[in-house]
Amino acid sequence: MTDALRAPNAAPAPSAAAGVATGEPLLSISQLTKYFPIRRGLFGREAGAVRAVDGVSLQVGRGETLGIVGESGCGKTTLGRCILRLIEPTSGQIHFDGIDVRALDPASMRRLRRRMQIIFQDPFSSLNPRMTVGAIVREGLTIHKLAAGAEADNRVRQLLEEVGLRPEYASRYPHEFSGGQRQRIGIARALAVEPELIVCDEPVSALDVSVQAQVINLLQDLQRDRGLTYLFIAHDLSVVEHIATRVSVMYLGKIVELASAADVYREPVMPYTQALLSAVPVPDPAASRERIVLTGDVPSPANPPSGCVFHPRCPHPAKDAACTVIVPPLEEKAPGHVAACIKQPPTTVPWHAQQQAGATRQPERHLPLAAITHGVSP
Repeated sequence: MTDALRAPNAAPAPSAAAGVATGEPLLSISQLTKYFPIRRGLFGREAGAVRAVDGVSLQVGRGETLGIVGESGCGKTTLGRCILRLIEPTSGQIHFDGIDVRALDPASMRRLRRRMQIIFQDPFSSLNPRMTVGAIVREGLTIHKLAAGAEADNRVRQLLEEVGLRPEYASRYPHEFSGGQRQRIGIARALAVEPELIVCDEPVSALDVSVQAQVINLLQDLQRDRGLTYLFIAHDLSVVEHIATRVSVMYLGKIVELASAADVYREPVMPYTQALLSAVPVPDPAASRERIVLTGDVPSPANPPSGCVFHPRCPHPAKDAACTVIVPPLEEKAPGHVAACIKQPPTTVPWHAQQQAGATRQPERHLPLAAITHGVSP
């Protein structure tokens, strides 16, 4: 394993070469919402709600990696935890391999979790400091009654070797390892029950850059060997580019763009996605950079803007009053490429409807150079 990230087409996952999931989806979510109530006063009356996830619909095919990207606080982690029911959704549907996840009782949900696992963001707080590495990895085997005794010990050693750790590390404690090694332990724990879907919740954001590359390469190898499906949550678009089959961009609890990774990085449609890509750092400090600087702060999810939630910060030259009124549909802008923007043609919102909402500027294609050169001017 090298320190450098491999190219996306090096040892791809089974469906990665196709770019888009084929066949029946392994995971399907529809209009998923999660609102956290805001309580005030002596009696804790509900005075509002934080709309952490607001009507998200997604499908994830077997063997693919769907990247979920966006700024901190956009709802990525909450979405991942709602899918696993680590947090109970407010409304919406979740189907995993045809199973209605929200309809399961606690015992059935526990059995299903053998097929759905998570790798947490923080490798330091996600491991029990009072348990040895062997006990941490063995716990899933014990809960699901997959192995016991010497068989479980052998399985633990095999898992540690599979993630690049020595078998003798099983007798050590988490504090004896580096951040990268701890994250490998977390990966081994997730793999112990032989899952089909793994939610990777920013698994490399707390690691050094060289270690990030090693962990990403490990995840790709495991996906190829085991046929795993990943929901890869991250805010670093340069990392997502190397591992994702498709990319979904979230803003203020909503999906605002979804397409194959190649399409998103080659021709981002949503102005928010364009701004994110322009902010990706480049490895050459001497290179001149151009960035799309967004004005203002991210609005509060407790009081989102009317119309398009991105309109207060949107740099699109055709932005006008219609953007403050019309909620943009997530519609197809090119084959397999959907985005939520009424000012990027084609759009199903006709011009006369935009005019009735106060529009004064016709939709026009806007693709800044900074968004497709990752912040490097030619």
